Amino acid sequence: QVQVVESGGGLVQTGGSLNLSCSASGNIFRINIMGWYRQGLGDQRDLVASVTSGGTINYADSAKGRFTISRDNTKNTIHLQMDSLKPEDTAVYYCRIDFTRYKFWGQGTRVTVSS
Repeated sequence: QVQVVESGGGLVQTGGSLNLSCSASGNIFRINIMGWYRQGLGDQRDLVASVTSGGTINYADSAKGRFTISRDNTKNTIHLQMDSLKPEDTAVYYCRIDFTRYKFWGQGTRVTVSS
C-alpha cells in the first residue's frame, strides 16, 4: 500500500509565505503525476498545481505567479512554495499521487491566511 503525508501548513498573515511538502512511501511502482489540491468551505477539491514524472507542470489560474511546485523524484516528494498568500487561499491542502491505475490522497494540511 501507499502512504501519502503532507506537512507545512499553518497560520500566516496576508502576504506571507508557506512551503508545503508531500512524501509518498510504501509500494511505489511508478508515479505518473503528483499534485496539490485544496478544499475550502465546500466539499470540492480543486487542483492547485501538479507535476508529471517527466517534469510537466500545470497550475490553476489562481496559483500561477504566486505558487511554485517542485519535485524530487529520488525521494518521491513534491513541494508547494506559496507566496503572497491571500485570505481566499485558506483551505485544507491535499496531496494526490496518481499511478497508472490508482490514486492516493494524503490526510491534508490546513492553511489559514488572516486578513
